[in-house]
Amino acid sequence: MKRIVLLLALYMLQMAAISQSKLVYQFDIKDEIGPPTWRITKLAIEEAHELNADLIFISMNTYGGAVDAADSIRTKVLNSDIPVFVLIENNAASAGALISLACDSIFMQAGSTIGAATVVNQTGEQMPDKYQSYMRKKMRATAEENGRNPDIAEAMVDPDKEVEGVSEKGKVVTLTVKEAIELGFCDGQFSSMDEVLNSVEFGEYTVVKQELSSTDKIIGWLINPAISGVLILIIFGGIYFELQSPGIGFPIIASILAAIVYFAPLYIEGLAENWEVIVFAVGIALIAVEVFVIPGFGIAGISGIALAITGLTLSLIGNVGFDFRPVELSSVYQALLVVVLSSSLSVGASILLASRLAKTHAFSRLVLDATQSSDAGYVGTSTEEFDLIGQTGTTHTELMPAGKVEIDSRLYDAMAETGYIAKGEQVKVVDYSTAQIKVRPVAS
Repeated sequence: MKRIVLLLALYMLQMAAISQSKLVYQFDIKDEIGPPTWRITKLAIEEAHELNADLIFISMNTYGGAVDAADSIRTKVLNSDIPVFVLIENNAASAGALISLACDSIFMQAGSTIGAATVVNQTGEQMPDKYQSYMRKKMRATAEENGRNPDIAEAMVDPDKEVEGVSEKGKVVTLTVKEAIELGFCDGQFSSMDEVLNSVEFGEYTVVKQELSSTDKIIGWLINPAISGVLILIIFGGIYFELQSPGIGFPIIASILAAIVYFAPLYIEGLAENWEVIVFAVGIALIAVEVFVIPGFGIAGISGIALAITGLTLSLIGNVGFDFRPVELSSVYQALLVVVLSSSLSVGASILLASRLAKTHAFSRLVLDATQSSDAGYVGTSTEEFDLIGQTGTTHTELMPAGKVEIDSRLYDAMAETGYIAKGEQVKVVDYSTAQIKVRPVAS
């Protein structure tokens, strides 16, 4: 009986100790900064607040990434009601430096660096000054917010910024652990979260580490700009190949599925809104009208392409309804670049692929490409169709634009001169070429 009482008392003491211990929420930023990283950070900080955590702890190792995603993370960290610590495990370069400066305390492992925040493009070339100016001011404002030297933060972006005893003109600032500690950009060198928390006398604590569900991982993967680019390739490639073949087939199905996969995660994340999806759908509809109904390629087709690209682009940026004030111009440029390059590459690759397929043995079974010379015993077909020019008849099937027409109780292969002609319409033969008569509605 005494043993049971002692065990019960011990259990109650343990529960009391646990209830008095603090809660630390920990997550990683160890990939290129982009939409998936922004999503992970947003989920982490929101969950930490739901759990009433006492501290958020970030383990960081990144060479940087997209400025717009980094700025969103920076803002989320600055607005957190819970203190945020970061431990730089090797690198906090570029966008990683901006996020680190937003944290309440910065700690670094031996051999780590922070800085080099100049904005560059995908090939590593320095972007124009308007991008650098934006990043300079963000770094400066973030450093000021947390009591760090704003001139040094600005010098991490601007090679022309001189800080006495820290930077020379022509070189951006990157700080080692020792330099960062001396200049107030690091609160200490430690090798682990436990060492950090012990050094600040955080007390007893339990750790909740971020665990992403399978759905979260899939959504994070799908909103990656590289995956979005591939989906745009499939969307426009499918449309192109569908326009080259009659009826509804695999290309348009693949295009529709790619559009669904493209918009669905963006819609769930609140990036793609209803009107942006509608803009894209209207654009595709106008392209279809231009191809199948209206002759030539004019206002409808150009408008359709513009609307489709606009819908895809706007779905990648974080506007709220028709309010674009929270959106930085750099993020619009980046989204537009992804869409335009992907769609252009898709059409170009589709044209090249179509021409290559036409020369393959498998495709040649579907296309008659043999030469039928008179030496081999072939003779030409009757040219009586030329005599049909000027005559009238009735469409036996729909012409979309090819089909059959009936003239003097005989059926002929025919093609509409322009657009679509419904079944049962009266038509006039206007030309004969490539073994087909061309017709137009009598009314026209």
